Amino acid sequence: MSSPLRRASGSHAVYTELRRRILALELAPGERLNETRLTASFGVSRTPFREAVRLLLAEGLLEQLPTGGVVVRDISTRDVDELYAVRAALEGLQAGEAAARASEADLAALTGLVERNARLVDLPDDAMAAGQEFHALIARIAGNAWARRLHDQTGVQMARYRVFTNESDERRHAALAEHRDILAALVAHDAGLARELAERHVLTARDVAVAAVLARLGR
Repeated sequence: MSSPLRRASGSHAVYTELRRRILALELAPGERLNETRLTASFGVSRTPFREAVRLLLAEGLLEQLPTGGVVVRDISTRDVDELYAVRAALEGLQAGEAAARASEADLAALTGLVERNARLVDLPDDAMAAGQEFHALIARIAGNAWARRLHDQTGVQMARYRVFTNESDERRHAALAEHRDILAALVAHDAGLARELAERHVLTARDVAVAAVLARLGR
């Protein structure tokens, strides 16, 4: 019987599974990829595996060593600080622009997502998905193509750190309260407040992520 990964179109399936393992920390930060072992476990040849690796290198989830090997990109508190600072600026910009542009239909959709977030707040994965949808919709409403492009790019790296912040019940409930506050500013079309709250929301998550990375990885 052929491997499910092979049936699902080679490199894309390998990419999807490798990416999942990296984001779930099943492949540890700094771990070197063992091509022979991984291709055997996936039941694929080297070609689709290497194509998948190229995609993950382009996303910054893997890094090429000078010796030619490939490792999972390391995680550090400095990386968290830098990434979340950029993300905070982007989230703030988009929230401010969304506050000025949001229609009644947009606001109703955002309200629905926050209500969904509230229903799912005790389910870590579902709560995270609902929160991501809320921020993604704000980005779409803002309509800033460059900001959205950069937002998507940082999102790949942000996904690595959500495993740290999303484990905390306290943080999930706090994030929900912050989403409610951002929504209220959007409903009021208060661009300055929406921007401030969105930036603070990301920077608060940064502090939780830094503490969690230190506790788990010590760096």
